[in-house]
Amino acid sequence: MRIIRDTVFIDPADRGAAAAIGNFDGVHIGHQAVIDIARGAAKAVNAPLGIMTFEPHPRSYFSRDPKPFRLMNAEARANRLAKIGVEKLYEVPFNIALASLTPREFAQQVICDQLGLKHVIVGADFCFGKDRAGTATDLQTFGKEMGFGVTIVSMVKLPAGRVSSTAIRQALTDGRPRDAAAMLGHWHRIEGAVIRGDQRGRDLGYPTANMSIAGLHPPKFGVYAVKVDVLDGPHRGTYDGAASIGVRPMFGENIPNCETFLFDFKGDLYGATLSVALVDFLRPELKFESIDALITQMDADCAKARKILSDVED
Repeated sequence: MRIIRDTVFIDPADRGAAAAIGNFDGVHIGHQAVIDIARGAAKAVNAPLGIMTFEPHPRSYFSRDPKPFRLMNAEARANRLAKIGVEKLYEVPFNIALASLTPREFAQQVICDQLGLKHVIVGADFCFGKDRAGTATDLQTFGKEMGFGVTIVSMVKLPAGRVSSTAIRQALTDGRPRDAAAMLGHWHRIEGAVIRGDQRGRDLGYPTANMSIAGLHPPKFGVYAVKVDVLDGPHRGTYDGAASIGVRPMFGENIPNCETFLFDFKGDLYGATLSVALVDFLRPELKFESIDALITQMDADCAKARKILSDVED
C-alpha cells in the first residue's frame, strides 16, 4: 500500500483512485462496508482502491478537550487498511488552510485538482468543508459538475444498535473488548514501539514490553488476556500474553501505559513495534498489600489468560 502524505505535490501515478473518504478510526465493520463498496467502484472504473483520510484527526484539531479519543494511531490504521487490500492511502494534512475551504473549494481543489479522484464513497452522515457545511448530497452535486462519481453508503447496524467509533470507545471503557471486537470486525489493538520502563517486571519475574498509550482512548484500566504481534525485528511473530493497562498503583503516581508479558518468550524487544490485541478483561487495577501478593495475583492472571487464549484464534 502506498501512503501519500504530500497531497499538493503529488506523484501523477498516485492520482486517479476510487477512494472512500473519512477518518476511519478503528476501521470498524461500518468502515469496512464502505471500503467494500469502494472496492467495487474501483473495479468498475478501473482505478486503484484508495482511502482519503486526515492527519491530525479533525476532532483533535478543533477540540479544546485534551481527553484522548482515538482508537488507533495513524500507523495502526495504515496497517489495518493494508491488510484489507487498500492500495492508496491519502493522509491529507488537516490544517487551517484545509479547514477554511468551502465545500465547493474542497471538492474542486482537493478531490479534483490535487488527487484527481475518479469516484468517491462516503457515509450518509459525511460532512465536509468550512463549518462542516457540505453534506453527502452536496458532494453528489459537485461530482456531477466536476466529473467524479459519488456513492453514499448507509450506516451499518448490529442487533444491539448502530456501529460507531463512539460505541466502540464505550465498550472499551466498560472493559468489554469482545463487544468492541464484534463492532470492529477484529480485535482492538494498541500498536507502538517498545520503550524503556522502570524494569520492575523483570525484578518480579515478569519482564514486560512497555508501550505508550498517549493520544489513544484508554481502555478500562486493568489486566487483559492478549494476542501480541511483534511486527519487526528478529523476534517477529505472534505470541500469547497478559497485559496491564493503567497507572501501576503499587508504585506511586504514573503516566498510563501498556505493559505486556509475552508467554514463553526470551529476547530483547526494545525498539520493536508491537501490536497488542485485547481479547478479554481479567480484572481491574489493584494496589496489593505486598509484592508477594502482587506476584501471586500475576501468576493467577497469567494462568487464566493462558486458558482463555488456548481457544482463541489470532
